[in-house]
Amino acid sequence: MATSKQVRLDYRPREWQQECHKSRKRFTVLALHRRAGKTELAIMELIDKAMKFRLDLGQFFYIAPFLKQAKAIAWARLKQKLEPLRQVSAVEINEGELSATFQHNGAVIRIFGGDNPDAMRGVRLDGVVIDEVAQIKPEVWNDIIQPALSDRKGWAVFIGTPSGINLFSEIYYRADGLPDWHAGRYTVYDTNAIDEEEVARLRRDMGETSFSREYLCDFSAAGDDQLISLSEAEEAARRVYTARDTDGLPRIIGVDPARFGDDRSVIFKRQGLQAFSPSVYRGIDNMELAARVAAAIESWQPDAVFIDAGAGSGVIDRLRQLGHDVIEVPFGGKATKANLFVNRRVEMWSELADWIRAGGAIPNDKDLKQELATPVYWYDAAGKRVLESKDDIKKRLQGGGSPDLADALALTFAYPVSPKNPLDQHRAKTSRREYDPYAGR
Repeated sequence: MATSKQVRLDYRPREWQQECHKSRKRFTVLALHRRAGKTELAIMELIDKAMKFRLDLGQFFYIAPFLKQAKAIAWARLKQKLEPLRQVSAVEINEGELSATFQHNGAVIRIFGGDNPDAMRGVRLDGVVIDEVAQIKPEVWNDIIQPALSDRKGWAVFIGTPSGINLFSEIYYRADGLPDWHAGRYTVYDTNAIDEEEVARLRRDMGETSFSREYLCDFSAAGDDQLISLSEAEEAARRVYTARDTDGLPRIIGVDPARFGDDRSVIFKRQGLQAFSPSVYRGIDNMELAARVAAAIESWQPDAVFIDAGAGSGVIDRLRQLGHDVIEVPFGGKATKANLFVNRRVEMWSELADWIRAGGAIPNDKDLKQELATPVYWYDAAGKRVLESKDDIKKRLQGGGSPDLADALALTFAYPVSPKNPLDQHRAKTSRREYDPYAGR
């Protein structure tokens, strides 16, 4: 890389770095292991694109989760790479603004921290590198950077190491199949950035999960606070049971009505170890959802129907008017095992997790698998398990991420259910007699 004065910058990209530079698209997501050299890759990508920029007032950002982190990781390295240009007055360094301005075209590279997103509002961006994406607040990308790239169709490179389900995993999996996106993954065995003996030591001394996440870039490796890992969800999606396997077991429906405009209403059926493909609806009101649930009840004759009481009161009332026996479940209500769980929702999710580990089978649905692996948990002062709320998940993920599918499946574990006997099933079809799903427990 050189200017018109043939000043050369010190950069000899490794084979994997060359591949990243060549394979990038408008939006590029790179999962890289620790100490791979991703910051050098990012800085040189910014320098190359800024130096070659042909339009006026080019703006390029490097963003890390925190400003202090950005300064420590990137600012010193950027200045070091640009020192040959600074010596010939080809670039101006501004310490106060953490910026480098190229004299031949006026393009600027600036360093920012995601902890002060307002400092980046109102700009027109031509390119950006977002580092350690797993720790970045979702609104930085969704509300600020993405709109700023629209004016001149700017580009973005996301780099980082997997760390559970968050903004990084969301965009990594979303990139698959989109024409203007590219996702790449480079493990410690792909880059040769770390000595082989040291890699062997790390594998020996680190826990399997930590090594898989930090050095094999495994998004499915469970975090310490994940209730259900992505690998467990993937395994559950590969299982399939036949009608013979579930025959005679109770049929259960879980219904999670939408709470807000972006949420989905979901009807989920489960029988024994088999969960069936859910019915998902957007933008329907309570009356229409009640009609869809009623149709599912009529056609499938479930042994119990559990509905989230928080957003489903209208649906529940309508179904009861139609003569259907449905059970309302308050997510925030008292758990049946109140000494173990802070509320009913975490209890249901814990039952769901145990079911998956016991051999439960789910539809091979990417959104469902992601949702199951999304919530984190912890314990309160009384030693009760607490599960991350829907609202907190939506804040943590990219402007959404509400686990509507997974919550509907979790509802099928609200209470133990006994199957109806054949006489009860016949009577239900003809007279809609009331049925107590807990009889005989």
